[in-house]
Order: sequence, then structure tokens, then C-alpha cells
Amino acid sequence: MNLANYIEHTNLKQNATADDIITLCNEAIEHGFYGVCVPPYFVQLARKTLKKNDIKVITVVGFPLGYNTVSSKVEETKKAITAGAEEVDMVVNIAAFKSGDIVAVQNDIQSVVTACHLQNRHVKVIIETCYLDEEEIKTICKICADCEADFVKTSTGFGPAGATVKAVKSMRKYLPAKTKIKAAGGIKTKAFAKELIAAGADRLGTSASIELVKYSEED
Repeated sequence: MNLANYIEHTNLKQNATADDIITLCNEAIEHGFYGVCVPPYFVQLARKTLKKNDIKVITVVGFPLGYNTVSSKVEETKKAITAGAEEVDMVVNIAAFKSGDIVAVQNDIQSVVTACHLQNRHVKVIIETCYLDEEEIKTICKICADCEADFVKTSTGFGPAGATVKAVKSMRKYLPAKTKIKAAGGIKTKAFAKELIAAGADRLGTSASIELVKYSEED
């Protein structure tokens, strides 16, 4: 298994600097990661640093709390795509979902999905599984699938817990085969990364990427 193909090398720290993002991109080039995941402010810099490499530029929208207005998320999405983002990871309005406002949640997701798909960009919906029980995961996965999200993502990495094997297995059970899964948050070891992939994850978001691919030729 080539773990590098699964990895979105990530730096979403509030105090990330331009030099940090340049380093992140150069590491992605060196190790052949699938992509880099950076704050919207740094999308243009990441695209410029990666030049003509095939490494994807991914960014986040409504991050990390998700309760931004729909119009602000759509505008943020459009600006990110214009700057060079090839994939967008949006945080669902968890506050609306926990309040039972399913119509607002559907509108939230569908609006960003449409903005991405009109520009032939992939979109991932971050559902923050640490706040959800099994039935809620089932419900929100159905909404994401109905809205034709390309991926459903476990976590922002800013919540009280990140990706778990249990959550990924649940998501895989409730999502159609065409809807992929991104696991993110707390992925620090190669063994855990492989467990998540075995459970159904198609992509991994992590800042510990280099540790995960060390000595991969021995696997």
C-alpha cells in the first residue's frame, strides 16, 4: 500500500505562516502526497509553490465551526476556486443539524456542492463525528449523499476528538459506494492510518504525513 496516495498533507493552524505553507508544499512534492490542505488565505501561494505538479490544492470553507451563513460559505468557495483550489472541504452547519433544522442543513450543503460542481471541483462535507451518535451519522450521511457531495469527512481536527475506525465504518455503511470518505484528525501513526483505510477511508487528512510514509518500502 502506498500511503502517500491517500494523504492530504495538512496545515490549518491559525498561526501558520507563508514559509510554513511553502515547506508543506515542498514536502508534498518530495513525498508524492495526493494533495495539500491549506487555509483559504494560502491557496494562491500553495498553487504557485506546487507549480505544475499534479499535487492537488485543497482548502476549507466555514472552518472550523460550520455555522457561517450559507451565502458566506458560497462566496468563500467561489473565491477559493478562483485562487486555485481544486477541492473544497466544507464544515456542515452542525448547530442547525443538532437543532433539527434539516432544511437549513440541506440548503447549506447543496449550495456549496453546487458552487463546486459548476466549476468541476470536488467537495467534501465535514460532519464532525465526535458530536454525533450513530443515528445522527446515518441521517447526515443520507443528506450528504442526496446533495451529491463527493466525500464525507469525519472531522475538522479542531473538535474534542478526531477520526475513529468506528465512525468510518458507520459512514461507509450508510453512504452509497460512489460517495467517498475522508478521515481526518488525530492520524499520527501508520498503523492507525491503515486501520482507517481498511474501515473504508479513501483519503486521509493529517499533519503527521511524513511520519506515516517513513520506511513505506518495508511494508
